[in-house]
Amino acid sequence: MVSYSVTAHTGKRLLSGTTSRVCIQLRGTEAESDLESLNRFQGFWQGSVRTFRVCCKESVGELISIKLCLKPFMGYYNEWFCDKVTVRTPEGEEILFPCYRWVGCDENIVLRPAKASLTFQDTHPIAQRHRMRHLQDHRETFRWRVYAEGVPHCVDFDTSLALPAEVQFSFTKATQFFTSAGKQLSALKLTGLADCRRSWESIKQLDVIICENKNPTIEYVEDHWDKDEFFGYQFLNGLNPTMIRRCSELPENFPVTEEMVKHYMQGCTLEQAMKKGNIFLCDYKMLDGLVGNVVAGRQQYLTAPLVLLYCNPQGMMLPIAIQLRQKPGQGNPIFLPTDSKSDWQLAKIFVRNAEFGVHELDFHLLRTHLLAEVFTVATLRNLPSPHPLFKLLYPHIRYTLQINILARNQLISEDGVLNIHAGVGGESLQKLLRRATAALTYSSLCPPDDISERGLEDVPNFHYRDDGLQLWNVLNKFVERFLTHYYECDANAQADTELHSWISDIFTHGFLELGSTGVPSSFQTVAELVKFVTMAIFTVSGQHAAVNNGQFDFGGWMPNFPFALRKPPPKEKGQTTEDTILETLPDVGTTVNGLAFLRLLSTKSLDHYPLGYFPEDLHDAAVPCNLIEDFQKDLKKLAVDVEERNKKLELPYTYLNPENVDNSVAI
Repeated sequence: MVSYSVTAHTGKRLLSGTTSRVCIQLRGTEAESDLESLNRFQGFWQGSVRTFRVCCKESVGELISIKLCLKPFMGYYNEWFCDKVTVRTPEGEEILFPCYRWVGCDENIVLRPAKASLTFQDTHPIAQRHRMRHLQDHRETFRWRVYAEGVPHCVDFDTSLALPAEVQFSFTKATQFFTSAGKQLSALKLTGLADCRRSWESIKQLDVIICENKNPTIEYVEDHWDKDEFFGYQFLNGLNPTMIRRCSELPENFPVTEEMVKHYMQGCTLEQAMKKGNIFLCDYKMLDGLVGNVVAGRQQYLTAPLVLLYCNPQGMMLPIAIQLRQKPGQGNPIFLPTDSKSDWQLAKIFVRNAEFGVHELDFHLLRTHLLAEVFTVATLRNLPSPHPLFKLLYPHIRYTLQINILARNQLISEDGVLNIHAGVGGESLQKLLRRATAALTYSSLCPPDDISERGLEDVPNFHYRDDGLQLWNVLNKFVERFLTHYYECDANAQADTELHSWISDIFTHGFLELGSTGVPSSFQTVAELVKFVTMAIFTVSGQHAAVNNGQFDFGGWMPNFPFALRKPPPKEKGQTTEDTILETLPDVGTTVNGLAFLRLLSTKSLDHYPLGYFPEDLHDAAVPCNLIEDFQKDLKKLAVDVEERNKKLELPYTYLNPENVDNSVAI
């Protein structure tokens, strides 16, 4: 007889324990043990670590897998959340079997050792059969669905509760997550205003609804929202810092003249300023022709503005011209800072409303949430648990499926928040998503390429760029060292059939086989793989934090980020008054529902896992464990650098501080 020491670790999350009998079977290259019950009269309690002896007639050989299942105790059983199992062999080797999932009452869970292996390295027939069976099961479970024509595909589940337990929220997160805007309205103490259709009596009146929910950033926004310096600042460090680009030639449909802007050029012409690289453009042409939603029975209005900005010698990004529609001509004036205060203020409000639509649907929903879901489904369908890329990506796909299903059902569905309350809802929502998908490029998802293409390498006070590039470099260093440990040469990447299925799924279902995106459909070199994986992790962590976490900070003061606008843009100058602005801004009910939406999306979960903190033990080999430690040290150093820089800023930029970045799209 030979004896194996088996240690079972029960999860610490609520209700993880079980009173059921937990049974285990060891399977090796030479033999397999009998299915044996670990506990006969004592359950597994939340957070418990229990060790047992499993006796076999002979050695099973090299351990390939273990099987876990539950059997009823006294006719009753309940689920068990198993973190991991370790097995000490008769030869003294300790082998880790990661689990980190619920073990149901009617299923057998097969766990593989923590040691990572590529498919052509996992050569034993039993191991190969397990890999194939794992992928077959997951491809049946995690099927693709066409959510809407011309938009990345999604997972084929109608509700979050239908998801397999292994990808659902923890109990902590599930109970903490606010599943309705009504709960946010209650938290904001605004429930009684949700259906009010009155206009605001004054801009200052908004202070009443936000007074109990302020933080330093909201206070700063309230004090500076109408200043040109802050308006320009937000294109660099606000919710959408990935749209502004250097302008070397004015678009034909934006006929700004020298006479219009000479007052701001500080001694040089517009052409000279463009040659020096000091003129910038934001073009919302993606919104052109879209019809505003109907909110509470009233038509709302959308514009597709063009905004010209000048970076002055003091390093401030200042707006110098705004055209609210794409087609120039009579009835579409170019607004200037020298116009009346009300004209210029309203023009900027229309820009900020356009910013809301493009930010929420393109740069937030599409470029982080929907792509994160594509990466998640492709990973679950094509990479078995022993695959090193699965182990690398696992912390970065946590909760993504559930949060996206909730978003589809409660935010962008026909009766969702955006379709009911936002000006860009209704039919225009789907059109904008299709346009954004068609315009998506690989380079725009990679900050070094994106910054270069937009000509923003040397723009001053661009904290998103500074922090984002540093975070990208830290990630890229970790990913490169990790993957090159397993892919020792390009031939390894070319021979990995599971890897090719993974990128093929992403190219087909995420980027709809559009070669114009520049996204690879296969990998010929390890360098190509490293760059793509860095992009995927940055997208779901850093980029999502940059466009998501400050939504209530910048949008809590409604005029800075209006959900909808109730009047069409002015066709001539000199007609706008303060009353016109109040009649254009969202009514009271739309405002407070919008605040609830933004607060919901900005709330940090109690179940928050910052970038680089991996609560699961997925590795027991020295190299990956050491690489993770080095990664965490690099992130900590970056966090310290960001905090030191922020001490010198009037408005700290905190969203790409690694301590504020989630591992995954989890909110």
